[in-house]
Amino acid sequence: MLLSDMIERIINDMLKENEGSAEFRRGDIAVQFGCVPSQINYVIASRFTPEKGYIVESRRGGGGFIKITQIQFDKTSYIMHFVNAVGDCIDYETTKVFLTNLYNHDIITRREMKMMANITSDNILKNVSPPGARANLRSAILKNAVLALIE
Repeated sequence: MLLSDMIERIINDMLKENEGSAEFRRGDIAVQFGCVPSQINYVIASRFTPEKGYIVESRRGGGGFIKITQIQFDKTSYIMHFVNAVGDCIDYETTKVFLTNLYNHDIITRREMKMMANITSDNILKNVSPPGARANLRSAILKNAVLALIE
């Protein structure tokens, strides 16, 4: 198992133990794993993002800490958070992360996830020019498809 995976597991365990919130000192975890604090930063920046449903707060200095909170929403609120987080443009890789997160939170089904991934793919949007316009169109398609799920 990779060091990054082990650090993520420890943080996820803390989140589960504390009902979706974990507060810790980066240096304490670094000492526990015998790594540099920047490795902890990497794990937090890549695996505990708003797109994946987390809010990260940090305070630097002697009394510094990191606080990670897992966002808890009902379906409609989660969809509205999603729409705001997508913004006006989005690349396909980020789209897949968002869709996986929606699926993992039981907002969409596996079939809906695959369908939305397909209709927002680079292959479908390849004739849209310039390339920046693809990201804008992808965002609009994705947001409208997910908004259609609100009952």
